[in-house]
Amino acid sequence: MPFIADETPAFAEVVKSKIAAFNAGHWDASQRRPIGFKQLHDNGELAAGIAGRTFGNWCLIDNFWVCDSLRGQGIGSALLATAEEEALARGCRWLLLDTLAFQAPAFYKSRGYHTVWCQSDYPFDGGQRFYMVKKLQAE
Repeated sequence: MPFIADETPAFAEVVKSKIAAFNAGHWDASQRRPIGFKQLHDNGELAAGIAGRTFGNWCLIDNFWVCDSLRGQGIGSALLATAEEEALARGCRWLLLDTLAFQAPAFYKSRGYHTVWCQSDYPFDGGQRFYMVKKLQAE
């Protein structure tokens, strides 16, 4: 029986829902919650944002961005700390994120994150993607 190519978003969602249904037999995914914080410019445009999800012991950050004009002013540090505090309040013990070599591995390292895996040659030769974790602790 041949395989049928299907690269549509609808197909990807169907596969995702099948995995979610399977996983439901092993844990209660209703505890999964989105997490997100943002800062807006005076004109209402996004200036900085962090978004991900919490589930059980873990917080996963999917996206974190600060506009060029605000970088180096502590906005990113404060935004990350806010997400960490909320994750801790939700019962998370660890936070996981990933970053590319040209993005912010040094930023995260200076804030207590350590690399648990580096994906080499991502997405092309010479590139690197760092998967970084921090153990969250109550202050």
